[in-house]
Amino acid sequence: MITLNEVLETNEMIRKMNLDVRTITMGISLLDCVGSDVKETCDRIYDKITTKAKDLVKTGEEITGMYGIPIVHKRISVTPAAIVGASVCRSEEDFAEIARTLDRAAKTVGVNFLGGYSALVSKAMTRADELLIRSIPRALAETEVVCSSINVGSTKTGINMDAVRLLGEKIIETAELTKNNDSIGCAKLVVFCNAPDDNPFMAGAFHGVTEGDCVINVGVSGPGVMRRVLQDIRGESFEVLCETIKKTAFKITRVGQLVAMEASRMLDVPFGIVDLSLAPTPAIGDSVADILQEIGVDKAGAPGTTAALALLNDQVKKGGIMASSYVGGLSGAFIPVSEDQGMIEAAEAGALTLEKLEAMTCVCSVGLDMIAIPGDTKASTISGIIADEMAIGMINQKTTAARLIPVIGKKVGDKAEFGGLLGSAPIMPVNAYGCEALISRTGRIPAPVHSFKN
Repeated sequence: MITLNEVLETNEMIRKMNLDVRTITMGISLLDCVGSDVKETCDRIYDKITTKAKDLVKTGEEITGMYGIPIVHKRISVTPAAIVGASVCRSEEDFAEIARTLDRAAKTVGVNFLGGYSALVSKAMTRADELLIRSIPRALAETEVVCSSINVGSTKTGINMDAVRLLGEKIIETAELTKNNDSIGCAKLVVFCNAPDDNPFMAGAFHGVTEGDCVINVGVSGPGVMRRVLQDIRGESFEVLCETIKKTAFKITRVGQLVAMEASRMLDVPFGIVDLSLAPTPAIGDSVADILQEIGVDKAGAPGTTAALALLNDQVKKGGIMASSYVGGLSGAFIPVSEDQGMIEAAEAGALTLEKLEAMTCVCSVGLDMIAIPGDTKASTISGIIADEMAIGMINQKTTAARLIPVIGKKVGDKAEFGGLLGSAPIMPVNAYGCEALISRTGRIPAPVHSFKN
């Protein structure tokens, strides 16, 4: 039961500390939408999404009006399109038609993003999986709000290096097709290891095959709140620091629980999970990098940053998990470069490098997120960076991801402008040495020995 005191405390955090709910995401199964051909399947997809989600945006706005809690985005996630289209899609164009249908449905109901143009290929690719991956550049260039994710690895199966190699090529193609808008198509594509089924955050959201027909998931935010409370305990011990983070994470997560419960009740859709992730925005004061500085590093990327991030991530989970009936998704600290003003400043100052970011992903729940790199970066180099990030997830039994944006026509020192919640990003340098011989090998990297726990 949410108490009046919790509501009043929440309003205080909203007014003074930039608290908001990053997203309310409706997951919709499309397994029952498969028809006799692509057209019938697309018609069924459109009808189901526009029926199930017709009141999603209105409900989010009503909750904001009732409690004063800003809900930044309303989103939809659907069953991975490679599964839905497996029996009817015979070409890349067939899958692109599904993408266009998803985009049209999302715009009809008014959501900000729709995720699920996805494939799960951690062990191998079916013909449908490969067709979907090959269609990604066209699909993301011809749609506005559709997001794509590909799970290429897991602790149980290893890393599908054939898919990693193919994705390096498709990322370059996507960048070329959207080069007039700073290659923004790549900002809508994320590559996963150990992808969760219930992630409400884009671009990696999809409705898992283990989920029910329809579900409500909520992703919280709150970096501004965390930073503000840590300002009051500067110089205190680690014990005080950890207790403060846990208590604050509890309060932030209760906001997500409140929104999830209300949305579930109003839409008559089961409540799924609350994702505890601290999700930054481009707004000043709403930065995970600023939290790391409050913990004690001069700039994000300085010595001690990985330790500070590990502490933050762990205490957020410890505090947040007690505040919600069900916790899931990624549930960590996002460290994107483009969406976090403090991270942008650290990268521009030279304190934060691609290699340091990779080290930080060992202790956070996301990965190399929204990293803008030179537009002339080789496809094999992009595949190598993805492979490194997937290996971190596989060996450490955790979710990791890579969202890399080779910005065509731009070089180190330039800046990419994506607008809105995606913000801007400095072009970061990439190691000049290549890995073509590694990426040209076929097959997969086997699962690690500690995966055998049956």
